[in-house]
This record gives sequence, structure tokens and C-alpha cells, in this order.
Amino acid sequence: MGVTGNGSELHARTSRRLVAILFTLLFVAGCSDSASRPAEAPLPPGSMQLTGAGATFPSALYKVWFEAYHSENPSTFIKYSAVGSGEGVRRFVGKNLQENEQVDFGASDAAMQDAELAQMDHRALMIPMTGGCVVLAYNLPGFKGQVRLSRRAYTGIFLGEIKKWNDALIAQSNPGVSMPNLTIVTAVRQDPSGTTYAFTGNLDAVSETWRSHYGPATLVNWPGNAMRASGNEGVAALIEKSVGSIGYLGFEFARRINLPVASLENKEGTYIRPSSESCSAALSSAELPENLRLFISDPSGVDSYPLVTFSWILVRKNYSNPQTAAAVRDLFRWCLLGGQKYAPGLDFVPLPKNVAEKSLAAINSISPSR
Repeated sequence: MGVTGNGSELHARTSRRLVAILFTLLFVAGCSDSASRPAEAPLPPGSMQLTGAGATFPSALYKVWFEAYHSENPSTFIKYSAVGSGEGVRRFVGKNLQENEQVDFGASDAAMQDAELAQMDHRALMIPMTGGCVVLAYNLPGFKGQVRLSRRAYTGIFLGEIKKWNDALIAQSNPGVSMPNLTIVTAVRQDPSGTTYAFTGNLDAVSETWRSHYGPATLVNWPGNAMRASGNEGVAALIEKSVGSIGYLGFEFARRINLPVASLENKEGTYIRPSSESCSAALSSAELPENLRLFISDPSGVDSYPLVTFSWILVRKNYSNPQTAAAVRDLFRWCLLGGQKYAPGLDFVPLPKNVAEKSLAAINSISPSR
């Protein structure tokens, strides 16, 4: 069993990604308008502002989307706060909020649970917007090559059972490689997180021990030698400065600061590197239920990367202000129709056709309150 693809193919894919990323950044920098405006600045006459909050996982893509949309629709400003999926759901549900916390839309990589939907009298829509990989990034100075982790190895690490990088279970997956004699410290989220939910969903699927003690969750009291941070950026920063560390985070955040990421054993026993291709392979078989909430905890397929998630925008079925209803509907129609092309350049995955069609139908159903 080996990593799929050869070195030249990987180099070519990486080069294409870097070119796409550079183009995207230049595009954003070249926009004369900002998607949001200074808090103290009044809205220009005839314009409006939409506010949103939630997941950090897709925030890099949302920034590009909202800037690009605003450049095409300069009368609509979008202010998005990447505060984490749990906080995004709280602000969207709208109970006991401060004035500055009120939002028109939320965002979550864990969608919404039934109890949360009930708080809104089931008047919320959970709409997949993109997908991506959750990666295990690490800090092993001087280590050559790429770490490969079996299902038993990475679950053992995050259960606190594997404490050294040269543990025999890790060595089994890395034949002919001298693993360093370093203590493992995990970097994890301290805030309610959809990234955590995606990762623990996989741990729940592949490990009976994890399933019996923790299950899938947005917030975990992590066992073992764990460091905690808020947001994907916080986890990335912890890994970058902590020798011997390993943590879970969105692929874009690892790539942004050149953190090495592990190849992981998938359901078919193949070691797969995270990429737009391997993540797309994992999500392509999705058959969404009526409420559009689906978690792919242990994807099938020899080319499928095992840690994947959709990311949802949370909107209301009806808005009291007709202008807001029209603006929310138009913004996210654009994201589904025109915005998907930006996803691969930032290591996200354009929605599979069948998912995009259902998402679009849900967006089109948004209307003013009667």
C-alpha cells in the first residue's frame, strides 16, 4: 500500500494551486471596493449590508467570494466574522444577543442539530456551499519525507495512547524511515468547532474506543498531552511553534504557512495525501437528505481522502425585510453559480453537481415573511 500519485504529478498539482492562489490574491487586492466597510462609516445611499458569522474552516474562501461579489454588486456590503461554527450557530439562532452579534446568516461545518433547528421553529435552511479536507499537520524539524499514519495510529495519538513519534505503530506505516524520538503533543480546538465535529466524526467511525468515550462532537475534553487554541488559525499557530506537535485543521490553513501534512489510511487501506482531487473523490458520492445535512465520516473509494466535510451556510426561510431576503438569495445564488470556480485554488472543493442543484433550489426558496 502506498501514497497515490507520483512526485511529478504532485509537483504539477501544487504548482497549479499556487498559480491559482496568486491569481485569486491579486484579484482581491485589485478590487477597489471592500466587501465590508469601517464600522463607523455610514452606508452609502441606496446600499445595504449583510452580516454573517461562523465557521473559520471556509473563511478564506468566503473572503474571496464576498469581495468578488461586492465588486460586481457595489451596493451590497458583506461583513463576515469567522468566530467558529458553534458561535455562528448561536448568533444565527438569535437568543439573548447583543446588538452587535445579530446576523443575517450563519455558517457551520457541523450544520445545525435538531434541537437548534427547533429553537427557530424549523424556519432555518442549512445549505452546503463548499467542501474540504481536514488535515493532520505536524512539526518535526529535520524530518525528511512525509509522515504516513494508519487509522490505528492517528486515533491512538488523539486518544493519548501513542505518546512518542517513534512508537512502533507509527513506524509500521513508515517502513525504512527513522522516526524521531520526540514526545507527541496534540493541537486541538478549545472553541465549539465544525472542524472538530468533522474530525471526531471520523474518529467515531473508525475507533470503538473513541466511540464509547466521546463520539462526534463540536467540543471535546481531549485526552493526553493537548494544547488548545481558538479557530483554525490558532491551531496552525500552535503547530508552527511547537516541536513534536500534530493537530487537525482545515487544509487551507496548513498550506498558508507551509505546514507539512500527513498521508492518512482510508477505508480501503490506501494512504492518501489531502488534495482537491482526493477530497472531491470522497464527497462525490454524497446523496443529500431533504434537510441537506449529511456527514461523510468514513468515505469509501480507493482514491478518497478520509477526513472531509461539507460546510453549510445557515439562512432563514423567510426574512421580515424583503430587501434582506432578496440580497441573501442573490448573494448565495452567486456563490453557488459563479463562486465555485474559486474553490480549488484555495484547496476547497466545488460542490458535486447533485449537491449544488439541491443547494440552489433551497436558496431559491428564500422569501419575505408573509
